[in-house]
Amino acid sequence: MEASHREEGKDGYLSASTGDKVDPGKPASLAWQRKLDSNLKAPKEFELGVRDVMHMLPIGFRLWRHTKEEAAKGRATIFDFGKKHILTSDHGIPLGGIGLAYIQEYEFSAGSIGRSYKGEFQHFKLFPKVWEESPILENQFSVFVSRASGEKVSSVLCPRRPEISKGSPGSGIESWDWNLNGEKCTYHALYPRAWTTYEGTPDPELKIVSRQLSPFIPHNYKESSYPVSVFTFIVSNNGRTAADVTLLFTWANSVGGNSGSSGDHFNSRMMEEGRGGKGSYDDSQARPRIGRVGGLLCVARTSLQSLLPPSLVAVGDCEGLMEAANYEEMEEIGKRGAGTANGQPPVTFAIAAQETADVHVSECPYFFISGKSPGITAKDVWDEIKKHGTFDHFGSEKASPSEPGSCIGAAIAASVTVPPNSVRTVTFSLSWDCPEIRFGERSYHRRYTKFYGTLGDAAAAIARDAIIENANWESQIEAWQRPILEDKRLPEWYPITLFNELYYLNAGGTIWTDGSPPMQNLAAIREKKFSTDGSRIEFKNMNGISHENDTAIHILERMATTYEQINNPAASHAALGTYLLHNGEENVGQLLYLEGAEYLMWNTYDVHFYSSFALVMLFPELQLSVQRDFAAAVMMHDPSRRQIMSDGKWVPRKALGAVPHDIGLNDPWFELNAYNLFSSARWKDLNPKFVLQVYRDVVATGNKNFARAVWPSVYVAMAYMEQFDKDGDGMIENEGFPDQTYDAWSVTGVSAYCGGLWVASLQAASAIAHEIGDKASANYFWAKFEKAKAVYSTLWNGSYFNYDSSGNKSIHADQLAGQWYTRACGLSPIVDKEKVRSALETVYNFNVLKYKGGKRGAVNGMLPDGRVDMSALQSREIWPGVTYALAASMIQEGLTDIAFQTAAGIFEAAWSEKGLGYSFQVPEGWNTDDQYRSLCYMRPLAIWGMQWALTRPKLFKEEMQYEGTEDPSYLRQHAGFTKVARLLKLPDDDASKSFLQTAYEYTCQRFPF
Repeated sequence: MEASHREEGKDGYLSASTGDKVDPGKPASLAWQRKLDSNLKAPKEFELGVRDVMHMLPIGFRLWRHTKEEAAKGRATIFDFGKKHILTSDHGIPLGGIGLAYIQEYEFSAGSIGRSYKGEFQHFKLFPKVWEESPILENQFSVFVSRASGEKVSSVLCPRRPEISKGSPGSGIESWDWNLNGEKCTYHALYPRAWTTYEGTPDPELKIVSRQLSPFIPHNYKESSYPVSVFTFIVSNNGRTAADVTLLFTWANSVGGNSGSSGDHFNSRMMEEGRGGKGSYDDSQARPRIGRVGGLLCVARTSLQSLLPPSLVAVGDCEGLMEAANYEEMEEIGKRGAGTANGQPPVTFAIAAQETADVHVSECPYFFISGKSPGITAKDVWDEIKKHGTFDHFGSEKASPSEPGSCIGAAIAASVTVPPNSVRTVTFSLSWDCPEIRFGERSYHRRYTKFYGTLGDAAAAIARDAIIENANWESQIEAWQRPILEDKRLPEWYPITLFNELYYLNAGGTIWTDGSPPMQNLAAIREKKFSTDGSRIEFKNMNGISHENDTAIHILERMATTYEQINNPAASHAALGTYLLHNGEENVGQLLYLEGAEYLMWNTYDVHFYSSFALVMLFPELQLSVQRDFAAAVMMHDPSRRQIMSDGKWVPRKALGAVPHDIGLNDPWFELNAYNLFSSARWKDLNPKFVLQVYRDVVATGNKNFARAVWPSVYVAMAYMEQFDKDGDGMIENEGFPDQTYDAWSVTGVSAYCGGLWVASLQAASAIAHEIGDKASANYFWAKFEKAKAVYSTLWNGSYFNYDSSGNKSIHADQLAGQWYTRACGLSPIVDKEKVRSALETVYNFNVLKYKGGKRGAVNGMLPDGRVDMSALQSREIWPGVTYALAASMIQEGLTDIAFQTAAGIFEAAWSEKGLGYSFQVPEGWNTDDQYRSLCYMRPLAIWGMQWALTRPKLFKEEMQYEGTEDPSYLRQHAGFTKVARLLKLPDDDASKSFLQTAYEYTCQRFPF
C-alpha cells in the first residue's frame, strides 16, 4: 500500500467548514466498537523474575525508603508503591478538553473525567497526581418510556448493577431499574467523540443513539481548554404509537473515592443567564437562540464554601456566595479551610439540558444518595420520573449543606413526545470548574480561566455555551478527521487507532495553565539556584564582519555574570519559558502531562521525543511552549542534592547545560528532575533529542523568533555533550549503565541509538544556526556532523547497526531513531540509504516476524539467531511507541507495506477485541508473557509520527550550503566551543564503591539467576 501524500492546509490539517452540519446520531464510518455486554479479560501486570529481583534489590530498597521519607513530608514520588490499581478493560473516551486533569479517563486542561464504554463515569483526574479510578454509579443517564396503551418501561443506560450492601434500606440507586440488555447496545469510539446505540432496549420499538462530544479541536487554543462534554440523544420511534420519553441525568456531588460523604457539599439551580464569565451566554450576541437551558450546580466542599454559615451557603451559586462575603472574611475563613479532597481546590459541577419547543426540562436539585439524613432519596427521584415523567410535581426542599456521612446528588430530566416514525433530539452537557492548580506553596490558573475568569463561578456558563456551540465544534472535528477516514489507501485499523491514541492528551493527567507566573512570593526562591540568561542572540547583518565566535562569546559572558543577575527572578530560577516569547507573540499557556499513570513525572523529555509529533501536528503552539520551558531549563543550575537510587550517591538536582529528564513533580518548573533512578545529567539521549525537536519545530512552524530565542540553549546543550566524547573522535560514548530512555538496558561505548541521535543532532544544530543567520556556527556543527557520521558507520555489520561497540550485536528495533528524525525534518540522511533499508528490513524480519508471527509489534531486542534478547528487562519488551516510530521510519524510506504490518501488531495487542485489554490505557510496553508495564503511557502518541511521514507536511526551511572544513575559521569556532564545554563539564565521578556494593555486584555476575 502506498502512503498518502494529500496536500494539506498550512496548519497541517484541512480547514474546517463550519457550515456543514454533522448528524450527531450517525457514528463515524470507522470507529472502535464494543458491545456493552462484552466481558474482556483484564490486563496482566508484569512480574519480576528472580534474576530481575536480585538485580533490582538495592534500587528497590532505596526507592522504598525514599518513598516513605517523601510521604512523611507530604510529597509524592515517581512511583506509588502503595497504590493498588483497579485493572479493567472497559475504558472508553474521556471527557473534556485538554489540561483538565479530568472526568472520565484523561483530559486536556481543567482536569479530566473518564467514562467506560459501558457508560460508567470513572477515573476522575481533577487534581494533579490525584486519580480516583472507581466508577461513581450514581452518575448515570437513564430512560423512561410510556405509551398511550399504558405500557411503561424504564432503565438505567448502563448494564452494570450496583452491589447491594447488607442492611441497605433500599432507598438508594439499587432501587433503580437496571434492565439494559447490553447485547443490543454498541459503543463506537473515535476520539474525541463516542456514540452508543441502544437498539430496542428498553423499549423494543425505540432506537436511541447517544453522542458524547468534547472540544478537542486542532489548532484551537480556546475551546480545546474547556472542561465540558456534551451528550446528544437522538430518539427514533419506529412504533405505531407516540412515545413519551424522559431522559434523566443524575450526578453525585463527589470527586471520587469517599469525597462525596465528607460533608458540607451543596447543590443549587443554575441561574437562567450567565453572570460574570466571559464565555457566558448573552442574548445580544449573534448566536442562534436555543431556548432555555435548565441546569444544576453541584459544589464540592471548599475551604471557603464549607465553612461559610448556612445563610450564605444557601445562596447557592458560586458568584452569589463570593459576593456575599467580603474579602477579609474570605481570607480569614480560607486560613481555616481544609478543602476538597485532602486540601485540593474547590470544584463545581454543572449538569444542564436544552429546552426547546419539543423538549421540556425539569430539575431536582437535591436528593440523598446515602446516609441517614431525612429528605428526598434516590428511590424517590426514580419513582417520581417513572410516575410523572418530570419533576414538575415534585416538592422542593430547601437546600442545605450535606452532613458528614451523607452523599447528595442532583438530577435533571428532559421530556419529549416522539410521534410514530419520527425522531427527536435531546441535548445535555456536563461541565466542571476547578480554576486553580496547586503545587505546594505555588498555585496556577488553568487555561480556560482566560475566557471564564478565576472565581470558580463558571460551570454554568461553560455548560450553557457548550450546548450552544457543540454543533460547530463537531463540524470542525469532522472536517479534520474525514479526509483520513475516507482515505482508502489506509488500512481500516489505522485511522481508528490514530485518533483514539489521542486519548492520552486528556487522560495523561494533563494540565494546561494560563501561562501566568505562579501565585507565590518569589522572594522565597533559594539564592543558590541560578540560571544563565537565555537572552536572544540576533544575527541580522553579517556581511563583511567576522563573527566566528559570537555565540561562544555570548554564552561565556552570560556564564561570567550570572551571579550578578537579579532581574526577573522568576524566570532566572525556574524553567518558565514564557520569558522567551518575543513581543507580540501570544502566550498560549504552559502544558504538563505525565509520563504515565504509574510513572509520575511531568513532561518526561526522552519520551516526549516520540509523543511530541501529536502536539506539533495538532497544537504546535503548545509544543513550542513545552520547548521554551526546556530551553529555559537547559540554562538552569540547581545545586541542591538528591539521592540517586541506582547507587545511593548524592548529586546536584540539575546541572547547567543538561536537558532535564522531566520538568518535575511536586513543584514543576522550579524543582526539576523528579526522576532519580539514575543521574540523568549523564544521559546521552536527552540533549540530542532537545536539539532535534527544536529544529523539527522550527521547520514545522516557520517560527524564526522561536529559533532565535532557544538558540543559546541549543548551543549550550551541544557543548555540554562534548564531555562524553572520551577519545576526541567526534562521537559520544555511553558509559556502561542505562544512560538513555532504555533505563533498564545497559549500553557501552558507541551505540546505535544514542550515537545516531548525536550525529543527527549535530546536523540539526548546524541547520538551526543557519536558520538564524549564524553562519560560523552552522559550518562548525556541520564539520562535527561529518566527523561523527564516519564513526557511527563503524557499527555497521553488513545487515544492521550493532547495539553498541562493546561486542553486543543485539538487533535493536530503535537503532535508527536518529535517522527517523533527520528524514522527518528534511535533513540529510546520517547513513547510506541502502544501509537504512537493510537495517529496517532486518528489524522487520527478526524483531517483528520472529516474535509471535508479527502480531505483537516489534520486540526491542532480538539476537542474530532469532531468539528474543533476554539480557535485560527492556530488551525483551515490546514498546508501542517505539513500534510506531519504527513504522514511521519505514514509511519515510518507502517501506510502507511493512510499516503498516509492523504497527498492526500494536493494534492487535492493544486495541482489538481479542487483544490484551489495553484500549484507552495503552502501556509503555508488554513482555513475552503478555504482561504489561506502566499502563496509560505517553509514548504511544508516536503513532502521529506515522501520520507525519504519510502526509509529509510542508517544511519552512532554507537551503543550506556548508563550508565544513577545518580551516582557521573552524579552529576559532572550536576554541570558543571547547571553552564553553570545559566550563560545563561535570565533576569527575567518584568511582569508588562500598565493599557490600562490590560484593553484591560480583555475586550477581558470578551467579546469574
